[in-house]
Amino acid sequence: MTTTARDTVLGRIRDALALAPPSDTPIPRAYRTGRTLPDGERLALLTDRLVDYKAQVHRCTTDRTAEVIAGILRDRGARRIGVPAGLEEHWLAAYDGEIRRDSADIPAPGLDALDGVVTGSAVTCAETGTIFLDGSPDQGRRALSLVPDLHVCVVDLSSVVAGVPEAVARLVPERPTTLISGPSATSDIELERVEGVHGPRTLAVVIRTDA
Repeated sequence: MTTTARDTVLGRIRDALALAPPSDTPIPRAYRTGRTLPDGERLALLTDRLVDYKAQVHRCTTDRTAEVIAGILRDRGARRIGVPAGLEEHWLAAYDGEIRRDSADIPAPGLDALDGVVTGSAVTCAETGTIFLDGSPDQGRRALSLVPDLHVCVVDLSSVVAGVPEAVARLVPERPTTLISGPSATSDIELERVEGVHGPRTLAVVIRTDA
């Protein structure tokens, strides 16, 4: 009988499944969890990671959120911005440009006409400088934060955790999760860094320290 490549692959899968432990076997999860850091250390560590990734970092108190966001957009010359449907309106109270509320009816390529986008965030990992978006009303769909060239992301210090296990523990597995570690960047074979290929060329993070 002739054996095909498909038969070989399926046979190896069956052999592997036969050696696998029963589905109810406890899986050891001995990795570090539940680590905490004081506010000051989390803020300093996150800032260091974000700056290293070439993100812009702006610290402010809650009452200055609108002022800081407007300043970032003004400095970048952003006159037309997109925002998720559930973004806090008062965050944009000081911005005098055009604001477009996003919806699923807007095709993703149409988002390229925006100068930037402002979103909230779900949780942030200080140790890796990674911001997690989970599609909540103040964060919107994934395309909204990937297509425009400028992303202004608001992070509350209360949502910043020490490490990845602590961040993942706060996420809902069923929600679409986007991980952001600095502006989009890649390198070619000559190791020349190119920004803005797979997402925003500029990431500005507004860290609210008293929220």
